[in-house]
Amino acid sequence: MGSRSFAAVLLRWFAQYGRELPWRGIGDPYGIWVSEVILQQTRIDQGRDYWLRFMERFPTVEALAGASEDEVLRLWQGLGYYSRARNMHAAARQIVEQGGFPRTIEGLRALKGVGDYTAAAVGSMAFNIPAAAVDGNVYRVLARHYGIDVPINTTRGKHLFEALARDLLPESQASAFNQAMMDFGATWCTPRSPRCGDCPFAETCDALRTGRVELLPVKDKKLKVRERRMTYIYLRCQGMTALRRRPAGDIWQGLWEPLLVEDGPLPELGCPLTLLASGVKHVLTHRVLMADFYLAEPDERPGLPPEYVWIDEKALDSYAVPRLVEKLLELL
Repeated sequence: MGSRSFAAVLLRWFAQYGRELPWRGIGDPYGIWVSEVILQQTRIDQGRDYWLRFMERFPTVEALAGASEDEVLRLWQGLGYYSRARNMHAAARQIVEQGGFPRTIEGLRALKGVGDYTAAAVGSMAFNIPAAAVDGNVYRVLARHYGIDVPINTTRGKHLFEALARDLLPESQASAFNQAMMDFGATWCTPRSPRCGDCPFAETCDALRTGRVELLPVKDKKLKVRERRMTYIYLRCQGMTALRRRPAGDIWQGLWEPLLVEDGPLPELGCPLTLLASGVKHVLTHRVLMADFYLAEPDERPGLPPEYVWIDEKALDSYAVPRLVEKLLELL
C-alpha cells in the first residue's frame, strides 16, 4: 500500500473512531506537552485524571515553573518514573527563561527530558510541524502492516521505522496523522487480541496474511532483571516521624522515605520492632524490589544519620513518596 493510500485509510478510520481526549484540539503547546509527558509509561485512563489535576493546579507554564520541586513531585505521586516530573519542571523553567514555547523540532528537542517522539508529537499537534511521532503504537502498526521483523529496540530498527513513518506522513495533516497512529495502535492494533476482523487494513496487512500478528513487532531480548532487597522502618515518636530525601543517582531521586536499611543488620532504636509485612514485591523496569516493613515506637528519638529529618506525622501528606513507601503507609 502506498503512503498516500495508507494515510487516507488511517485518517478515515480516525474520523470515525478517534478518541475524545481533553487535550485534543486545544491548540495550547503547554497542555499538549504536559499530556505527552504524563502519558509516557502511563495508561490513558490514569493519565487523563493526572492531566486534569496538573492543569488545574498549574494552568500555565509560568505556574509550573514557579512551583517548588516538592509541589510538582507531590502532585505526580503515584505515576512513577519520577524523572519525568523533575525534567518537566526544569523544562518549564527553560521555556519561561526563553520567553515562550519553542516552535521548531530542534527547539523542542532542546528542552529537558524531551526526546524525538515528544518533540514530534508536540510540534505536530501544537504547530502542525510535519514531523512523524514514533512510539510503541507506531512500531506495532507499521511492523504488522508491512511485515517488518527488524527488532524495534535496535539502532537499525529505530532508523527504519522513523524513515517509514516520515514517508507515510501527509505534511498538511501531520497532527491528525500522528494522533490517528497513536489511537489506532492503542485501541485497534493492540499488543494482544487486535481487532483484525474489522480492521481497515485487513486486506493489505502482511502480518495478518502470513499469520504473524502475534509475533510482530520483534524485540531483542530484554536486559536481565535484577533483584534488590530493602527494609523500611517507620519511626513513630511523640507524634513525629523521620524521613529523608532520596539522593541523586538512584531510583526515586528527590522523593522522601522512612528509615532505610540495605545490606546490613537492623539498627538498635531503643524499642522492639514490629513487623508489618515481609517480602513485599515492587516491580520497576529492570529490577524487582523485595521489601520488609517494620514499625518502631521509641519513647525518645534515636540517633539517625544526618540526612533524616523529624516531621509531624500530620504533615506526611505534604511529602512526595515512592509507591513502595505508600504501601507501607497504607499498612499503618
